[in-house]
Amino acid sequence: MSQNAIEIEGLTKTYAPSGKQPGKKALKGIDLNIPAGSIFGLLGPNGAGKSTLINILAGLVLKTSGKVRIWGFDQDVNPRQSRAAIGVMPQELNMDPFFSPRSALEVQAGLYGVPKSQRTTDEILAMIGLTDKAEAYARTLSGGMRRRLLLGKALVHHPQILVLDEPTAGVDIELRQMLWKNIRKLNEQGMTIILTTHYLEEAEEICDEIAIVNHGEILIRDKTAALVGRMDKKTLVILPQGAADITPPKGVTLTHRRNGALAFTYHTSQTNASEILDALRAANIVIQDVATEEPDLEDVFVALTSEKGVA
Repeated sequence: MSQNAIEIEGLTKTYAPSGKQPGKKALKGIDLNIPAGSIFGLLGPNGAGKSTLINILAGLVLKTSGKVRIWGFDQDVNPRQSRAAIGVMPQELNMDPFFSPRSALEVQAGLYGVPKSQRTTDEILAMIGLTDKAEAYARTLSGGMRRRLLLGKALVHHPQILVLDEPTAGVDIELRQMLWKNIRKLNEQGMTIILTTHYLEEAEEICDEIAIVNHGEILIRDKTAALVGRMDKKTLVILPQGAADITPPKGVTLTHRRNGALAFTYHTSQTNASEILDALRAANIVIQDVATEEPDLEDVFVALTSEKGVA
């Protein structure tokens, strides 16, 4: 095993034409290494190619070309071992409605060839908070409980890598907190986590590194903090005492907020906050309160996935 949990080289996927629908190139030569033991974010708009990439890793979709190594196993040479090294929590709530959580976990473990002596069904049920629902029909479970069960099913074969496809989509705050608590615990135990999410604040908070995908290509990949730091914009928010009339310095954009605050947005490489404060003093504006607003991952995401590219 190398220091990477997953190594992808030149990965392409082209879907054949279907009816009147033309063929689609979903992945266009993806190169991506994901470090072992990390929490890695895979972000992108709908149709970017994230699901195709995940399904190839899970062995559910055949790639067109390229190399995929999972936990050191080449997917073409050792498909069984590579598939056993990864567990996937899908976005869709797909499960047999007449199975209980216990039987669903047992069947899933059997499909992966886990001997009964090595199964940890009770431990998984406790971790996902379904011990008291262990014998209930899955159809009687709430949506949140079913999503927890999907997490449990992804863990029955003790994978080294866990893929979470939009794990908190449509769930309440309590379940979201429970999921992240479990994910952090699994990561602390050495499991590599790959996350796709539309909640960018979650990715910013939990991911060590992030890759942004669009139109089947990796636009950028970096440490989360460094990715956010690429945005050159900053906003200085001033709440003046009374009405204020000011012309902002060159290169600074001024917007007036409903509460009377003045928001000065500027490029840190071109303007210093002191220039804005000097302009306020020159205009005899008394400052009641001041705050700064830093860019976040959503700003980076929008800039990179817009038609114009990086802002």
